Amino acid sequence: SCLGCHAMDWHPVLGVSPSSSSLAPCVAGLGSVPGPCDPEDLLDGVIFGAKYLGSTQLMSEKNPSTNARMAQAQEAVDRIKAPEGESQPMTEVDLFVSTQRIKVLSADTQEAMMDHPLQMISYIADIGSIVVLMARRKPVGKKGMDGSPQSDSPGPRKNCCMICHVFSSEDAQIIAQAIGQAFGVAYQQFLQANGIKASELRPSEYSDYLGTQELYNGDLVHFSRSENIREVTIIKAQGEILGLAIVESGWGSILPTVVVANLLHGGPAERSGELSIGDRIMSVNGTSLVGLPLTTCQSIIRDLKNQTVIKLSIVHCPPVTMAIIKRPDPKYQLGFSVEDGIICSLMRGGIAERGGIRVGHRIIEINGQSVVATPHEKIIHILTHAVGEIHLKTMPASTYRLLTGQEQPLFL
Repeated sequence: SCLGCHAMDWHPVLGVSPSSSSLAPCVAGLGSVPGPCDPEDLLDGVIFGAKYLGSTQLMSEKNPSTNARMAQAQEAVDRIKAPEGESQPMTEVDLFVSTQRIKVLSADTQEAMMDHPLQMISYIADIGSIVVLMARRKPVGKKGMDGSPQSDSPGPRKNCCMICHVFSSEDAQIIAQAIGQAFGVAYQQFLQANGIKASELRPSEYSDYLGTQELYNGDLVHFSRSENIREVTIIKAQGEILGLAIVESGWGSILPTVVVANLLHGGPAERSGELSIGDRIMSVNGTSLVGLPLTTCQSIIRDLKNQTVIKLSIVHCPPVTMAIIKRPDPKYQLGFSVEDGIICSLMRGGIAERGGIRVGHRIIEINGQSVVATPHEKIIHILTHAVGEIHLKTMPASTYRLLTGQEQPLFL
């Protein structure tokens, strides 16, 4: 038997946090999604035991027929499964299935062997006791994620690179059905979170909407340019502070690390001429700051007081971040809340997060118009009625307060 989930045809918006209070009413209506699991369990994730046999890669048309997908699944099995009578190498694994992602964990160490966002899954097939999981790979330039060349076809948009994972399990059919159910729950969750009744949303309308939802993050482009990455050496006297104030980059940043928010006039950091407000600090004297809490980063920099040579790895960034939200109609919620111009909450997987909005940032401009001195009610009015491509410039609220003299900087 085969259960094919054509994820390419109806991607739900994924990654929505089930713990978000704004989404709590959504859960009640998810029980209508059929499948072997309790739909609410799929929000947190369900684990199945299986044996991992191997993976293979193949080129595919972007939207092949169900029969073609099934043939590809069978081809993957034929490549990986040992001939009858021969021993089959396999690894005991746990398959984690949720409305956000599918992970393959080593059964003994629980180390993640694979991790695919649900929207990257194109097809699931169960063939007897075999499960085939097919995921798209995003091309990087003209090569695949593993460095292998992409198709030489003159129409690259028509083809994509697929990675096929093959598993053995007595529950093969249930696993395939559970993954299909996860798509259904995520889809219903998206509709309910945006106040849309499924009966009122035509499939073509939904497809058109999702077609506008390419992930935008200015950081991704910026960080990929080698000329923006610098190694900076600052010379200072023993016992002298570095002379910079740092803040967090904001939740949703592609690289969560600290941002230079201010420079002490005449201090070593300013004298070097190498740092600017907005720069992200990746590491200090070889110690990475990525993903660390602000207080930890402050302690690491404070501990440099008695050193005379400080080496920083930075990404030169402007202090203002651009977000682009694509909203075809006011009925689609933006998915974030604002208080006094500051973004204070964000719906995971919503159009705002996909557009690069970050929690803890202050909105500086909307569609080229400054809103720095604009009353809260007017900002809400502008955002509520904005449609199409909405351009927002934001900066960390703490940086804004320091630059406008509302707070005194803590120089390190």
